[in-house]
Amino acid sequence: MLPRLKRLSPFFALLASPALAQTPPKLTLQDAVAIALKNHPQIQAAQYEANFAHQQVVINRSPYYPKLNGDVTASQANSSARIGAGDLTDSRIFSRFGQGAVLSQLVTDSGRTPNLVAGARFNAQAAGQNLLATRFDVVLNVNRAYFDVLHAQAVIKTATETIEARQTLSDQVTELAKNKLKSQLDVSFAEVNVSEAKLLLLRAQEALDAAVAELGRALGSDQPANYQLVDEPMLPGPPASTDELIAQAIKNRPELASLRFSRDAAYKFFEAEKDLKRPTVSIEAVGGFLPYINTSGIPTEYEAVAANVSIPVFNGHLFSARREAAHERALESDQRIRDQQQTIARDVRVAYGSALTAFRRIDVTAQFLRQAALALDLARGRYNLGLSSIVELTQAELNLTQAEIENLSAKYDYQSQYAVLQYTIGALR
Repeated sequence: MLPRLKRLSPFFALLASPALAQTPPKLTLQDAVAIALKNHPQIQAAQYEANFAHQQVVINRSPYYPKLNGDVTASQANSSARIGAGDLTDSRIFSRFGQGAVLSQLVTDSGRTPNLVAGARFNAQAAGQNLLATRFDVVLNVNRAYFDVLHAQAVIKTATETIEARQTLSDQVTELAKNKLKSQLDVSFAEVNVSEAKLLLLRAQEALDAAVAELGRALGSDQPANYQLVDEPMLPGPPASTDELIAQAIKNRPELASLRFSRDAAYKFFEAEKDLKRPTVSIEAVGGFLPYINTSGIPTEYEAVAANVSIPVFNGHLFSARREAAHERALESDQRIRDQQQTIARDVRVAYGSALTAFRRIDVTAQFLRQAALALDLARGRYNLGLSSIVELTQAELNLTQAEIENLSAKYDYQSQYAVLQYTIGALR
C-alpha cells in the first residue's frame, strides 16, 4: 500500500494543494443567496433605476405647486431713450435698478398633468417589479452555480476513489505478472485504466474551477467563491400537472407584472397626449420695487396679476401625431403582455418536463449504480479465479464509474432543474 500511495501523492498534491492551504468557511445555499442579494451589482443597478422612476413621479407632479422666482434687474441707457429698432420694439429701454418676484400657478391643463402623474406612478411600479425580477434572476444563478460546485466536488471525490481502486488493481496485476501468473497485457490494461481515471480527475478539477468562478460571479464578486459548501437535502418531486403552475406563474412573475404596469402607464400617457388639444389656464402675479430709476412719472413700486388661457388651434398636426404615436405605443404594450404570457407558459412546461425527467433519472441511475457495483464484484471474482480476461473486469470498472457519475449528475441536475421550475412560477425567492 505504501509504494502505491507514494506514486499517487504527487498527482493528488498537485490538484489539492490550493485546498489544503487553508480551510475555507462553510456556506449554505441560504447564506449564498443572502450574500448575492446584498452585493450583486445587477440588483443595485435595478434599485437605482427604481429610485429614478420614483423621482419621475415628483417631476411630473411639480405643476400642481406654485412657482416663485426672484428677479434683480439693472439696465443703463442714454437719457430719454424709450424705443429701439425692430418690428415690435421693447419700450423698456431706460436706466433702472429693480427687485421683485414672479409667482405663477397652473390652474388646469384639462387633465394632462394628472395623467402624466398617474403614468409616472405606473412606471415606478413597473421599475419595482423589474427590481424584483432582477432579484429572482440573481437567486436562480446562485442556485445553479451552487449545485454545479457541489456536483463538481462530488465528481472529484468519485474520480479520486476510482484512481485508488484502479491503482490497487494495477498493483495486484503487476505483482502477479512478476510471478508469471498474469500477462503483461493485463498490466497494460490496468495501467490504462489508472490513466483514464486520472484524466477524469483532471477534467473534474477543471469543471470545479469553472463552477467556483461562476459561483463567485453569482455572489456579486470578482473573486472565485472560496467556500466549503454545505450539501442541500433532497427536494420533493414536481407536481402532477402544469395547469396550476402556469396559473401561478401568470399571477406571480414580476416580469409580467412590470409589463402590466408599463401598459397602464402607456395608456395614461396616451390620455395625456390627447389632452394637448385642450385649453390650459394659468395665473401669474408679479411685484417689487425700483429703488433707483431716472425717469420721472414711473412709480417706484409695482405689482400686477394676470390670468392666461391658451387654446391650441393649429400646429402642423403635431399634437395629433403625438396622440397617435402614444396610442400605437399603448397597443404595442398589450401585445407584449400577450407575448410574455405565452413565453411564461412555455417556460413553465419546459421547466416542468426537465424537472420531471431529472427526478425520474434519480431512481434509474440508482438502479444502474447497484447493478454496476454487483457486476464489478462478479467480474472481479471471475478474474481472480482465472475465468475471464481483464477486459471484462476493466469494462465493469468503467461501468461502475459511469454509473456513479450519472447518479451524482441526476441528483444535482434535479436540484438545479427544481430551482428553475420554482423560478418560472415566481416562487424562487
